[in-house]
Amino acid sequence: MRWDAPPLLAAPPDARPRIERSAVTRVHGALTCYEVQARTALERTAGGWAVSPYRGCAQACRYCAVRRGHRYLGLNAEGDFDSRIVVRTNIVRRLRAELVSRWDGEPVVVGAGGDCYQGVEDVYRLMPGVIAALREVGAPFTVHTKSRLILRDAALLAGAPGAGAVVSIAFVDERIRRTVEPGAPSAQKRLELVAELNERGVPCGVAMAPILPLLTDSPDQLAATVRRVADAGAVSLTPHVLRLPPGAREWYLAWVGEHHPALSARYLELYGRGVDADAAYVGGVTGQVLRLAARYGLSPTRPEQPLPLALPSQAQLTLL
Repeated sequence: MRWDAPPLLAAPPDARPRIERSAVTRVHGALTCYEVQARTALERTAGGWAVSPYRGCAQACRYCAVRRGHRYLGLNAEGDFDSRIVVRTNIVRRLRAELVSRWDGEPVVVGAGGDCYQGVEDVYRLMPGVIAALREVGAPFTVHTKSRLILRDAALLAGAPGAGAVVSIAFVDERIRRTVEPGAPSAQKRLELVAELNERGVPCGVAMAPILPLLTDSPDQLAATVRRVADAGAVSLTPHVLRLPPGAREWYLAWVGEHHPALSARYLELYGRGVDADAAYVGGVTGQVLRLAARYGLSPTRPEQPLPLALPSQAQLTLL
């Protein structure tokens, strides 16, 4: 009689996060980086295209709307998003190929999945190649960042027709910034960045995003922010009220409950079960900002080219 003996001990299941099973893992200081091969570089959005060299962001902004994507990698949308960064090491090669095969001439936003000039960019240096690829085909593109590291590539950006930058400055209250944007530069440093980019020939606007309900939305706060943005020489200003998609919602509301518990009930009223705040509230706040901006000659878009100045909110970005 023949016996097929099963193994005495079953192999233990692989408990590692999904991303660790398919990536090269490297540690850079406090950050764990997962080096992957991107399946696609250009991602279709409601307003054009997006390119993201990185997924996750060490700036650790509590409200970041793309946190949810980390869940599909076997990571969490909270601390892992801030400390475990996906690096798409072949992004330049993929982008060059897709600009020939897929791109239809519409504008491109760079940095939708995480700040493209966060600290790991100093290690991987993907952005010079991304800029060069977009320049080669004459693509209009906007780089979104809060980081001064973009100045390293200012000459490349200044030499690219149709290129520009957008820096996010939603408020100038440093006490709030230290807790809700702990890894980001101060508002003052970002205002100085706006001025320096424009001086170096890189048209730079400001995304006043996100305006935080009940925290940074008073008339005095809005006026102070718009005035300082205008003083910095921004070429445009676009206001956006906080959105709370899954992933960001839980993490941000936990922060509100810890630091501003008296506001928790009002937040639940404003957002209910949705991603966006009450429409009347959003219209009132953005209307105030646009009226303030108009006094300083600031419009929502650059006058010479209406590039998208905010990250596409509806995009479901490719994980790898």
